[in-house]
Amino acid sequence: MNKNNYCVIMAGGIGSRFWPMSRNAKPKQFIDILGSGQTLIQQTYNRFTDICPEENIFVVTSDSYVELVSKQLPKLKPNQILAEPQRRNTAPCIAYAAFKIASINPDANLIVAPSDHVITQERVFHDVILKGLKFTAEQNRLLTIGIQPSRPDTGYGYIQFMPEENSQANPILKVKTFTEKPNLEMAKSFLKSGDFLWNAGIFVWNAKSILNAIKEFQPDIYSLFDEGQQKYNTPEEDAFIQRIYALCTNISIDYGVMEKAKNVYTLSTDFGWSDLGTWKSLYEHLPHDAHENAILGDQVMIENTNNCIIHISKDKLALIQGMENFIIVDTENVLLICRKDDEQQVRNMVNEVKIKKGEKYT
Repeated sequence: MNKNNYCVIMAGGIGSRFWPMSRNAKPKQFIDILGSGQTLIQQTYNRFTDICPEENIFVVTSDSYVELVSKQLPKLKPNQILAEPQRRNTAPCIAYAAFKIASINPDANLIVAPSDHVITQERVFHDVILKGLKFTAEQNRLLTIGIQPSRPDTGYGYIQFMPEENSQANPILKVKTFTEKPNLEMAKSFLKSGDFLWNAGIFVWNAKSILNAIKEFQPDIYSLFDEGQQKYNTPEEDAFIQRIYALCTNISIDYGVMEKAKNVYTLSTDFGWSDLGTWKSLYEHLPHDAHENAILGDQVMIENTNNCIIHISKDKLALIQGMENFIIVDTENVLLICRKDDEQQVRNMVNEVKIKKGEKYT
C-alpha cells in the first residue's frame, strides 16, 4: 500500500433533505439508513482502508460531531479528526485538510470524498480510485470523478468533457465546463449529447496541486491557512483554527477552484454510485415489495398502497391505506408525509419548521 496515499472524508453536513431522520444532532452520515448494520460514514471509512494506510485517513467534521465520529470510527486518533468551528462549505474544509496533511507529508496524494454516498460496486470503485491516484501522483492535475449518467437527473451537477478525448481506452478526460443542478430540459439535452457526466463530488489530486490552485483562485483562504504552517499537528492547531475559520469565505471547491482552473480532468466511470441526497434516491437502493413499496420497519401493514417509501420505527405498528407515490417517515416526534415528486421541497419545509417551531424538531 502506497504510504503517500491519503484520504479526506468530509462529514460536516446536516443532510436536511433527509429530514426528519437526519437531524442537526445526528445527521444522515451517522445513521444506518440502508439497514446494512453500518452507518454511512462507517461504510465510507471501510471503503478506503484498502487504498490508504489507516493512519492516513482523516475526517473533517463539525466540532459538534467529533464525539460521534470518534464513537463510530474508533480506530481514528484524535489528530485524524479535523473539527470545523463553523460551516464554511468545501473550499475551506479541503484547504484545512490539505495544509494539515502536507505538513505531515509534502508528497501526499489525496482522495477527497463525502461521507454519505452509496457505492454498490466496491471493487470497481477501488480500481478507479487507484487509477486516479496514479494519474495525479506526480502531475499538476486536478481530477474529479464523473459518473456515466443513466437518466436526466435534475438533482445532480454535471461535468462536460472534451468529446474528442472520449474513448474506452482513455477514461480520463479534460473538463470543458461544470453545470450545477439543471432543469429537466437541460438535463435531457446533456444526456442526449453524450459528453456530460454526473459530478460525484469525489476528488483526487496531490497536496501541492490543490494548494497551488487554492492559492491562485482563493488567495484569501490560502493566506489564512498558510499562517498556521508551524501550528498544524501541534497543540496550537485547535486554537488557530478556531480563530481563523470565521474569517474564511463560505464557498464550495467546485465554484471556488474547479470551475476556474485549467488543469481539471474527469475520470468517466460507473461503480453503482448515488449521493443518497434524497428519500427518492434511498428508495432506489432498497428492496421493493410486489407493489413497488420500499419499507423500513417491522410492524408496517399496508393496503392498496403502491410506489411508496415507508420508514417507521421498528417497534411502532403502522397501518397505511390508499397511498401512491408518497414518502412516509415517522420518528419519535415528527411525522413526514410528502409526495415523492415534491421531495425537493423537504429542505424548505425544514426551514419553515425551524422558523415556526424552533430547533426542537430539526
